[in-house]
Amino acid sequence: MGGVPNLRIAQFNTGNIKGDFPVVLSLRTKERVQIRHTALEAGRISANRYLQKMAGVMNYHLNVHVYPHIVLRENKMATGAGADRISSGMRQAFGKAVGSAARMKPGQQIIIVRTTPKYFVAAKTALRKAAMKMPTPCSITVDEGAELLKL
Repeated sequence: MGGVPNLRIAQFNTGNIKGDFPVVLSLRTKERVQIRHTALEAGRISANRYLQKMAGVMNYHLNVHVYPHIVLRENKMATGAGADRISSGMRQAFGKAVGSAARMKPGQQIIIVRTTPKYFVAAKTALRKAAMKMPTPCSITVDEGAELLKL
């Protein structure tokens, strides 16, 4: 294959990793999809930045739950004048590695946020902002601690 390109995801765990947080929210996919590593990193950055601003670094733990294992390849075609003479078209079109992606099933967790009931709304908004970066419709679910929230 010629090698796997580097991941764009800088950190899979951010915030207070060792904290004990009773409320757990998760961002889940609604459809089968492949999510590129660049989209995962964009979602992580937007959610983490919002949570740092609203809750503070010690009041949440954000975890990117998936790892992009699928290597994406592209057969780059020559363009311009005289390109038809040097191009081989689709003959031996295996392609070069251009990125990686995570293959997702419906209902699978993408990002998990653990926090306290005080910062539940901030965590939910952060996951909504991360969902806007994803190439598929997403849902936000409360996995643990729903009884602690006064909804």
